[in-house]
Amino acid sequence: MNTLFQTLVYWHWLALAVLLGIVDVAFGANFFLLWCGLSAALVGGILFLIPSMSWEFQFLIFGVGVFTSIFVWHKYLKTHGTPSDKPNLNRRAEQYIGREFTLEEPIVNGRGKVKVDDSTWRIEGEDLPIHTKIRVQDVDGVVLKVEKVNNSK
Repeated sequence: MNTLFQTLVYWHWLALAVLLGIVDVAFGANFFLLWCGLSAALVGGILFLIPSMSWEFQFLIFGVGVFTSIFVWHKYLKTHGTPSDKPNLNRRAEQYIGREFTLEEPIVNGRGKVKVDDSTWRIEGEDLPIHTKIRVQDVDGVVLKVEKVNNSK
């Protein structure tokens, strides 16, 4: 196995880079394998310039390249991610912020319940009687924070 590693030349790394790029596109690996392929291409380019480089150093460069490129890509996606057309898709409670409802049960001691669409939600807010219009202001876990709607506009 040691002789296999000692016979690595630049085109082995370039072929690995192309193969990883093809596999990334074919299987939809979300650019993970593409970054590995770019690191392999980097090692191939360096090995072309310095053919006497040891195989241990080649793999070290490859590993550092993979780690660095994935880290940079992750940071880039965090700051430049594509905005969603449905940002609250998996945050059901946050979809209710700003909506108005009418109380069917009073809020007592700052807590109550409200029927929202097909389910009942716990709410917190000032004590209010039945038939009061409320607006959802915030969400705390599974509890909707509400306030009375002032009709004087």
